[in-house]
Amino acid sequence: MPLALLALAVGAFGIGTTEFVVMGLLPEVATDFGVSIPTAGLLVTGYALGVVVGAPLLTVLGGRVSRKRMLMLLMGLFVLGNALSALAPSFGLMLAGRVVASLAHGSFFGIGSVVAAGLVAPDKKAGAIATMFTGLTVANIVGVPLGTFIGQAIGWRTTFAVVAALGVAGLVGIARLVPAVPRPEGTHLRRELKAFRNPQVLLAMAMTVLGFGGVFAAITYIAPMTTEVAGYSDGAVTWLLVLFGTGMFLGNLLGGRYADRALMPLLYATLGGLAIVLALFTVTAHDKVLTALTVFLVGALGFATVPPLQKRVLDQAHGAPTLASAVNIGAFNLGNALAAWLGGMVIAAGFGYTSPNWVGAALAAAALGLALWSAALERRAPATGADSPADETAGTAGTAGTADTRVPVHH
Repeated sequence: MPLALLALAVGAFGIGTTEFVVMGLLPEVATDFGVSIPTAGLLVTGYALGVVVGAPLLTVLGGRVSRKRMLMLLMGLFVLGNALSALAPSFGLMLAGRVVASLAHGSFFGIGSVVAAGLVAPDKKAGAIATMFTGLTVANIVGVPLGTFIGQAIGWRTTFAVVAALGVAGLVGIARLVPAVPRPEGTHLRRELKAFRNPQVLLAMAMTVLGFGGVFAAITYIAPMTTEVAGYSDGAVTWLLVLFGTGMFLGNLLGGRYADRALMPLLYATLGGLAIVLALFTVTAHDKVLTALTVFLVGALGFATVPPLQKRVLDQAHGAPTLASAVNIGAFNLGNALAAWLGGMVIAAGFGYTSPNWVGAALAAAALGLALWSAALERRAPATGADSPADETAGTAGTAGTADTRVPVHH
């Protein structure tokens, strides 16, 4: 594997760290700025909404410049946003920094996948893409817990300064190690947009919003839930995030392995299991051992839905996977934003720190209902107008090296 993949993995590691680390630092940030926990939760919502907007917008704009230059510009945005968060004198400016950093998220993974696949021989494309995404999964096992520890021990501003430094390292690595990749030719926005006329594509994206939203409803408020309800110390949040990250890693691995074999049954099992586990979290959150087990299961079941949901979108978006894939990454984050906002609302309404778990359970159950509906529609009206292979080839012209749809694509 070429060294250029290391630069992409470093960028992915930084992005994964900044997305999740704020959840372990909500109490510290809220105290520092004198705002409530639900208000501090807007840092999660704002980041997620930034991804929703930035993923499709910058992916489209990225078609007009070379891929290497676009990756460098995206990492520059990431560094700027995290530096602003680290130095922000007010909560509003910190929120603005989070949004700026988030704009790079979806496009970096979308364009980075294409670049990674183009760096190696055809029979090694999947491994190259997986190598880049290793940065994201490792971030949730190492970067997020370590960032939480640093934030609690030294100060949350230090955490964001370190993340900005990671972004600089990724930017320098891309500049020096990633070869010049020409601007893609032959892509047609109209053809890409046509994919959204397929109801199954929209249903798959709705499943993405609701399904992964269930995870974020609970995990956004993991710090106050585990300290105020379960009785853990502030320092214990770090290793609880390690458990969550380990669950994410294993769930993603299992989801990627079985998505090709039985996609819809896998979705039924993971979404149903997630709804049950989140509902039980309202009870298990009162016991330390059961809390730890539940946090692991939420990570595992939640991320086991990522590969099948992403593959479902790619399978249904005949001949136009690039924009649909980017929009689905945005859909994951739309679910994150919705869930974090709803979770904050029920806390603010006085229902307690465990109440977001009920929100998460309801969202996951709704996603399961959509999955069953989607399958029923498919059985009732088998696809007869699917694009021909020739159409699919035309639709992907100029996107050589696009990720094999069997490779899990993270939110």
